[in-house]
Amino acid sequence: MARPGPGRLGLGLALALGAAAGAGLGLLWALRRRGGRPWRRGGGREAEAAGRRSRVVPGVPVPVEAGDGAMCTPLLTQDEQVDVLERLDFVLRNISELRKEVEELRNSLQHLAAEIVGEVRSHLEETQKVTRRRRFPFPRERSDSTGSSSIYFTASSGAANTDDGESEGGYTTANAESDYDRESERESEEGEDEVSCETVRTARRDSLDLVNEDETHLILDSSLEEGLGQLLQQADRLHNGDEQEKREGFQLLLNNKLAYADQKDFLWRLARAHSDMCETTEDTDEKRLYASDGKEELEVALQKWDQSAECHQWYAILCGQLSEHESIQKRIQTGYVFKEHIDKAIELKPEDPKSYYLLGRWCYQVSHLGWLEKKTASALFEAPPTATVQDALQNFLRVEELSPGYSKAGRIYIAKCYRDLGNNSAADLWMNLASELPVNTKEDAESERELEEMRSVWQE
Repeated sequence: MARPGPGRLGLGLALALGAAAGAGLGLLWALRRRGGRPWRRGGGREAEAAGRRSRVVPGVPVPVEAGDGAMCTPLLTQDEQVDVLERLDFVLRNISELRKEVEELRNSLQHLAAEIVGEVRSHLEETQKVTRRRRFPFPRERSDSTGSSSIYFTASSGAANTDDGESEGGYTTANAESDYDRESERESEEGEDEVSCETVRTARRDSLDLVNEDETHLILDSSLEEGLGQLLQQADRLHNGDEQEKREGFQLLLNNKLAYADQKDFLWRLARAHSDMCETTEDTDEKRLYASDGKEELEVALQKWDQSAECHQWYAILCGQLSEHESIQKRIQTGYVFKEHIDKAIELKPEDPKSYYLLGRWCYQVSHLGWLEKKTASALFEAPPTATVQDALQNFLRVEELSPGYSKAGRIYIAKCYRDLGNNSAADLWMNLASELPVNTKEDAESERELEEMRSVWQE
């Protein structure tokens, strides 16, 4: 192997010295940029770091130029770095918790949206059922079962075909009209005479459609009235039955409220059913609730039909039932309302025996007010309610005149009035007449027990 010459060896030595000098100058420049504070190894590093912390001004960053030979200068003290790390950790934890809350909120909103969609869908389905029942006529028949709580309607296959046929007819008509429009556009280019002919045919067809639509409305209205009539007949029959049938009548009307809530005869019967439930139940809170709900139904009805005798009559009855669970002051106030609506019912329907029976009971109770109730009425009202036993007797006799044997309770009240007036023979006569009437209702059973008590007391 050949040995290098002296020239080459000198050149390599010169290059090495130049590189070492350049590195030394670079290190010196870097140290000057750092302020003459080189890093030390071992224990000197902690002392140097302590010196830097003592000389660092908080909040004033030290610029550092990037480079291959540059060294990073710390911008914060150790305590400040710890504080920054704690703050960053706090922010990260909050972001994680916020992310969880956002996810929970998203799930809740999705669940709520699903519930809303379900409720809207069910409401639309119910509305469509009611609309279909009102729009499309079909034969209806009432069930012969007395234990049923609803009217059973049967639709023949012809009715179902009518419904489908009408839908298909509407679709066909829509397509035919669309085709006709396109044909009219093409024919308009061919000549005005053909367009005029098509216009005349269209006018005739529209006029026929209007006639058919009017006839359809008449049929639908007639069907609606027929269905309501059957419903009201069933409700009246159940109202005159026993307690179980009264409950069935109440449920029947409640189930059909959505379809017939805008019908006067339906609403006052619904209020009457609330009164029946108030009479049949034994729970005090339920009695108050039924009476209050029925009263609210009639308050709405009276805003539309102030000239309905039945609405005034049953409003008075429900007011009386509700006052049974209230204070003396409230009962006296209700007495004025009761009398006002009963008088209005008699004015609108003077041949109704029930209104006279209710007025007779009101007069009898007022004539037998206790001392405390009379004092309370005098203190609260300038003109306290007044009525005599004779007034009550006249109303009860009017009931017998309009409908003989109207009620067992009515004849017992007549006997009481005659007894209070000192006519014992007439009282005995009406007691015997009352005993002849059968016991059909809960009121009749109570009247029968009262009649037996009266006999035992008066015989003594």
